[in-house]
Amino acid sequence: MSLLLHPILKQSFAVIDREIGEHNFSPAEYAVVRRVIHSTADFEFAQSIRFSPGVIESAIAALRRRTPIVTDVSMVKQGVATLVAQTFENPLISAVEQAQVALPQKTRTETGLLSCWRQFPEAIFAIGNAPTALLALCAELPTASVQPAMVIGAPVGFISVVESKAALAQIAVPQIRVEGRKGGSPVAAAILNALIVLAWEDK
Repeated sequence: MSLLLHPILKQSFAVIDREIGEHNFSPAEYAVVRRVIHSTADFEFAQSIRFSPGVIESAIAALRRRTPIVTDVSMVKQGVATLVAQTFENPLISAVEQAQVALPQKTRTETGLLSCWRQFPEAIFAIGNAPTALLALCAELPTASVQPAMVIGAPVGFISVVESKAALAQIAVPQIRVEGRKGGSPVAAAILNALIVLAWEDK
């Protein structure tokens, strides 16, 4: 099965290709960046997305072996659900949906993320909204015996957002992160959707 692009999506990609100018991304990295720009109409993401060495290969391998995907919030989950269902059918879990109440001094999303981490430490983690969830994950990784297949660090906002991304940058885990305050659920979903397409089309 081929994942056919909608004509409007193809036209949009063509516009991005014309306007982005020179860049140093590999073809696979550019596929991720282009989908993020398409989702946001913001070319500044071409300057703020960071790829750790080998992260795309790690993500593709994990997707193909049906590694669980853990998102911080439901919007990221819904943003990738269609492609997941059409391709590898990875288990797809929203952290916030796993926590009816928050633990003391924690948010519901952070509480749910820690629960998911205990169940699926090898998962693909996609954080697009909650910096507290990313910080909680980063606190677990340095001493963990099992590491995530990859982490997408793209929370958006003003409180603890930059700090959470800086914490992720210090950890030797496969990662794609968005520097600065920008990000959001659509960005995290776009990154993951691009990786799913790469994994499927390169089979």
